[in-house]
Amino acid sequence: MALIWGLAPMLLSAALAAGSPGGAAPAVLIGAGDIADCAGSGDSRTLALVQRSAGTVFTLGDNAYPNGSRADFARCYEPTWGKVKNRTRPALGNHDYRSENGAPYFDYFGAAAGPRGKGYYSYDVGSWHVVVLNTNCGNVPGGCGQGSAQQRWLRADLAAAGKCTVAMAHHPQFSSATLHPPTKRTLPLVRTLYDAGTELLLAGHDHVYERFAPQTPTARPDPDRGIRQITVGTGGGAERHTFGPAAANSERRNSDTLGVLRLTLRPGSYRWDFLPVAGETFTDSGTGTCH
Repeated sequence: MALIWGLAPMLLSAALAAGSPGGAAPAVLIGAGDIADCAGSGDSRTLALVQRSAGTVFTLGDNAYPNGSRADFARCYEPTWGKVKNRTRPALGNHDYRSENGAPYFDYFGAAAGPRGKGYYSYDVGSWHVVVLNTNCGNVPGGCGQGSAQQRWLRADLAAAGKCTVAMAHHPQFSSATLHPPTKRTLPLVRTLYDAGTELLLAGHDHVYERFAPQTPTARPDPDRGIRQITVGTGGGAERHTFGPAAANSERRNSDTLGVLRLTLRPGSYRWDFLPVAGETFTDSGTGTCH
């Protein structure tokens, strides 16, 4: 993989395809959360990683600091991650709601952000299904609770998809970070994901990297049907966060390295790779199978 990483995107895709069953190229997702901040250059450093990889770019919320305003998107996000906007599928963070109840976010990303005002939607990449959730429960119409419009939509969407699935959201369900306690308001959504056999949940909000073993929504180990959560709040924006005691099932943690997560999605399996910015050495990688 180290040799492939240095190739141009077109050669990268061809090299991956050569190692795939039947020559079919796997789908690639690459991104992070907590991204653009005019007060620093971290977003430029993570953009360099994204630009070296083919595939769909994802964001995990808090796209433009500090307030998700039109000026924040124009001055901070557009000059950096805006360069890959044409292949980006975003998620909403709490900072994105600080201005005009999220209107600048929806105006900036347009149709790529899903139905205006909702902030939740889904799409397919290769043989996989991707659901993007709005975990800003006080802002999304109807909230995140059991029986909410979002929860009903999610249940129906997953049932219709019938594919290996990765979910993306801003707020993590599980966390060892000290600043933000693990959220409870999104538990009905995570239960819906679990009941449908979702493989992966990606989150931001905590400005750290943390990977969990597959587990139930209430943090019981479940290697057969559990959801593997990976927090990737390392896109470049704002300050780093710190860890307290390790939460149950936490397998890998880092609080001082900016970078992005690349998912390589094949029929029936996936691979994750955390890619650090230039000059850093922390990495994390592994593989898993669909339920």
